[in-house]
Amino acid sequence: MNPTSAHIVLIEDEPITRMTLATYLGSFGYRISECDTADQAERLLATEGADLLIVDINLAGKDGLEITREQRARSEIGIILLSGRTDDVDRIVGLELGADDYVCKPFNRRELLARVKNLLRRTMMIKHLNRRVFHFCGFSFDVTQRSLWREDGENIPLTRGEFELLRVFVTNPGAVLERDRLSHAITHRQGSGANPRTIDVLVRRLRLKLKDDPKQPRIFSTSHGEGYIFTAPLD
Repeated sequence: MNPTSAHIVLIEDEPITRMTLATYLGSFGYRISECDTADQAERLLATEGADLLIVDINLAGKDGLEITREQRARSEIGIILLSGRTDDVDRIVGLELGADDYVCKPFNRRELLARVKNLLRRTMMIKHLNRRVFHFCGFSFDVTQRSLWREDGENIPLTRGEFELLRVFVTNPGAVLERDRLSHAITHRQGSGANPRTIDVLVRRLRLKLKDDPKQPRIFSTSHGEGYIFTAPLD
């Protein structure tokens, strides 16, 4: 998922602050859901989920610290706490309960936006690296079972080199991967280097097995003079 298409749930009972912040973050492409109570937020999260929570500590009823404790027990969702208090107690308690960041009011909107972007990048990277099965272009790739299969269930055998190369690709989608880096990734266990052109051979094999036409690539694109890019969208 592109971080700028992330779903952010804003839990703030002060309407002007909530609407102003929702409008500002929404202008950068984020999908914003506004809630003024913990109960409203919990109903929303139960049906839609979210990528990040921005929570005011001083809510009426169940406060932001309790929301943080409960949500952290359920998931690794990103959590930023907002507070009008300037003492360290709430900040320390919030972080100990599992909040990722803490911002004091009044806050600079651009600074908060930067914190939102950084946290989304971190949480999405963690989610991505922790994935076990990757789905793309009608294929499923299980990095734990070291297996690749088509959507019709047909298994596609992979050599060790092909498996390790595909694992590097799916965990670095959209990045230009130089041949030297790819070569190191598939030979690091042996502690020796390999001819970077070996990567070209392995990519050619993967293209054949995945029926990826190099003239009109869906999965592996060539970055001339540099290396390759995994361009398939991950489901």
